[in-house]
Amino acid sequence: MNAHLSDANAQAAAQAAPVLFEERQGAHGRIGVATLNAPATLNGLSLEMARLLDAQLQHWAQDPALAMVWLQGAGEKAFCAGGDLHGLYRGMRERQARGRWDGDDFADPRGNVHAEAFFETEYRLDYRIHTYPKPLLCWGHGIVMGGGIGLMAGASHRVVSERSKLAFPEITVGLYPDVGGSWLLARAPARAGLFLALTGAPLNAGDAIRARLADHHLPEAARAQALDAALAAPWSFDAARDRAALTVLLQSLAEPAPAGPLQQHADAVAALCAGDSLEEIAARIEAIDADDAWLQNARKTFAAGAPGSARLGFELQRRAASLSLADTFRLEYWVSLHCAAHGDFAEGIRALLIDKDRNPRWNPATLAQATAHWADAFFHVPDPARPHPLADLGAATEPRA
Repeated sequence: MNAHLSDANAQAAAQAAPVLFEERQGAHGRIGVATLNAPATLNGLSLEMARLLDAQLQHWAQDPALAMVWLQGAGEKAFCAGGDLHGLYRGMRERQARGRWDGDDFADPRGNVHAEAFFETEYRLDYRIHTYPKPLLCWGHGIVMGGGIGLMAGASHRVVSERSKLAFPEITVGLYPDVGGSWLLARAPARAGLFLALTGAPLNAGDAIRARLADHHLPEAARAQALDAALAAPWSFDAARDRAALTVLLQSLAEPAPAGPLQQHADAVAALCAGDSLEEIAARIEAIDADDAWLQNARKTFAAGAPGSARLGFELQRRAASLSLADTFRLEYWVSLHCAAHGDFAEGIRALLIDKDRNPRWNPATLAQATAHWADAFFHVPDPARPHPLADLGAATEPRA
């Protein structure tokens, strides 16, 4: 075979990889650049992508000559729009075909090989990012939703730009803000986290920083300049000093982030979500009559969303408020498997992505049916004497609590 063609084929194969890895030599150390490379699906995180990224992060963590990690997404539209819902749907249907669709039997959510592998890998990856021993910058451009926020949330430096749009839209597919969303949103100021979980309301860069989901606002045009500055930086290879140096570097390029609707309606959001009764909060959201598109869209999304997802999001934030991140991940793991073993998650994906009729048939159909007692079943741990699949996650520090 022609050597030139062979090299070209090898380069094409490398570019087709679901995650691209590059090590760039700087003045005082190397930077590892990881690029989610599935722009056709808005860089939706698949099991393969999660495994590849987790393995590379482990490798880079042990490399004494690598100063920091830069995580980004390919294409102009998204860093990562969430997890691979098509893959999860196939796993749910395969479980059903094997006679393991449980209906109202919540005894054991296991048996979905793909979901078990996906959630364990994703939670481990996200926890690794939260506890990474080196500076890790995530450039959250464009759409950053669901599993994308899970990846971005734990980075030591979280950058948003004028194109960023963050959201937790899980209520529209019968899930809840997972991969640590319960922990993150429970710590958002002025009850904003509960509002975001119940309504899927989108955030711009300023609102993302306000909700403690991002740290720095840089224009998209400054991305190459920021990377060049990182390559030129005099890294000390002391983690604390280098994180501080990266903060100074980003602040030198940052611009003020315009306030978004979450900040503009902060008092209204706090009033809507006041108290400890989900039923009362729901009634207030359903009664929103403000002449504001963001609030009205939030009301409509809540009204059309899964009542069970609203209840689970509410109950999980209550529990996560007093848990470490590691314990939250362990809690969410079983809730996620229960969601994959019962109707609403599959039904939500069906309505949105498979049949695309956008007419999900939720069960329970109303919040009155989705009681706290109903939600208790999702927290059931099968065979509790066996070690948890995430038992080895250590006690988490909570730098953004």
